[in-house]
Amino acid sequence: MHWNYTEHCHDHYLVLQEQLCWLCVIICGQRCKHVFLRLVEQEKDPGFWKEWAQRTLKNALTLQDLNKNVAKNIILFLGDGMGVPTVTAARILKGQLSGQNGEETQLEMDKFPYVALSKTYNTNAQVPDSAGTATAYLCGVKANEGTVGVSAAAVKSQCNTTRGNEVTSILKWAKDAGKSVGIVTTTRVNHATPSAAYAHCVDRDWYSDGDMPAEALQSGCKDIARQLFENIPDIDVIMGGGRRNMYPRNTPDVEYPGDKKHNGTRKDGRNLVGEWTDRMKDKRGYYVWNRKDLFSLNPSNVDYLLGLFEPADLPYELERNKETDPSLTEMVDVAIKILRKNERGFYLLVEGGRIDHGHHDGKAKHALHEAVEMDRAITRAGLLTSIYDTLTVVTADHSHVFSFGGYTHRGNSIFGLAPIMSDIDQKPFTSILYGNGPGFKFVNGARENVSTVDYEHNNYQAQAAVPLSMETHGGEDVAIFSKGPLAHLLHGVQEQHYIPHVMAYAACIGQNKNHCHTNSGSPSLSHISPTLAVLLSVKWLLC
Repeated sequence: MHWNYTEHCHDHYLVLQEQLCWLCVIICGQRCKHVFLRLVEQEKDPGFWKEWAQRTLKNALTLQDLNKNVAKNIILFLGDGMGVPTVTAARILKGQLSGQNGEETQLEMDKFPYVALSKTYNTNAQVPDSAGTATAYLCGVKANEGTVGVSAAAVKSQCNTTRGNEVTSILKWAKDAGKSVGIVTTTRVNHATPSAAYAHCVDRDWYSDGDMPAEALQSGCKDIARQLFENIPDIDVIMGGGRRNMYPRNTPDVEYPGDKKHNGTRKDGRNLVGEWTDRMKDKRGYYVWNRKDLFSLNPSNVDYLLGLFEPADLPYELERNKETDPSLTEMVDVAIKILRKNERGFYLLVEGGRIDHGHHDGKAKHALHEAVEMDRAITRAGLLTSIYDTLTVVTADHSHVFSFGGYTHRGNSIFGLAPIMSDIDQKPFTSILYGNGPGFKFVNGARENVSTVDYEHNNYQAQAAVPLSMETHGGEDVAIFSKGPLAHLLHGVQEQHYIPHVMAYAACIGQNKNHCHTNSGSPSLSHISPTLAVLLSVKWLLC
């Protein structure tokens, strides 16, 4: 087969041509090595860079025509712990997984036309946690660390400060407006990020009543798992982990019946999954706990879905059992196909939650593969929706003390060594390092020589400057990527709690809706050409 390099593969750097380049890699096979060698040669020509910049400029000029449509659908992708260094390293990894150098690769989120920065501090913390930040980007108010769905007037772990300080989330605003709503996460569905969408709790660790102090229970506070099913009882799609918090104490897990650490944890004797199943049996509701059962469903025949695929968090993508556990991309695919049936649209929260866990463990390889998988999910969501009626936002709750450097050469493995030795201890070091964490290792009174260990192993813990059993969050701003209706309102440097207010404004839900109606009282939409509408309809049907 004849393949025109100049027409197709040369433009693999460019947004509109990237898909053709992947097709080139598939078709050309070994011959693509020659293609990439030619690209290296082209980079020596100043004209290559100038032409690239001019094409980028031409594309940027189209952004002057702002998308002011009403957002029928709103999607938030939250990369837990996905600071800017993690985004950059994940971009390089994505490219290297495809046989490229990596630096020139584009993540799907990189293609979004608008980028802003989010200030992540909690009301009582310079460096935040995932609970207070979740309250900000879901409920629209800053809050104290360790608390979810309550204002800063609530005090962590003090049950009696809950009542009167509850704040509602954009998921509830969307549900109240008649939209379908969903939560998809790789953590427990009652973990910090998803719980702020539905719960009001002064302690993020009150996963079930078995995790709560007696005085909190006596004072009437509810555990987070219980609130998932009671506060907003008709959430359309819920997928993630966390089975053990839904069953009575000592109930064996369906998947790991012989492992007591996965047994149920509830003291109140309630079977929350059973209660949900009974309530939804006549509403086309289905409960699944494995990938096979998930894919046995036809989304067209499902209105409510509860998928709990592990007793706690889902496994890292690199360790996922592809027979039993769905990927984040697969869960997002099913979720959107269920939610988009609602003619009023939907709100979907998607969390790549184990990026954070990989960093806390000092295991950068896991963290970055989790970020790449979330980017795949973003790609899939883009194929199933349209930028003309769907606002998609990608951001993080906070960063980590993760970095990579050391003057590495172009194309150096992101998990590889720096090309220089330390001029202090004359030992090599990896490009990836942490400011603190479990990777701090001294051998015979000196820094470990990393050339004696497998530093590209999945579970290798990158060296850290300060010894800690668990690496910490970072305090710098994080990126906000956005596309779709009114995405341009996410610009500049913003407080984190601004995010849901923009999303609600774009979708005409929540408190600020005065701009949403014409004289006839119907939602106002910008003009979309008939040809474009046909193309969008064809895309929707094919996907």
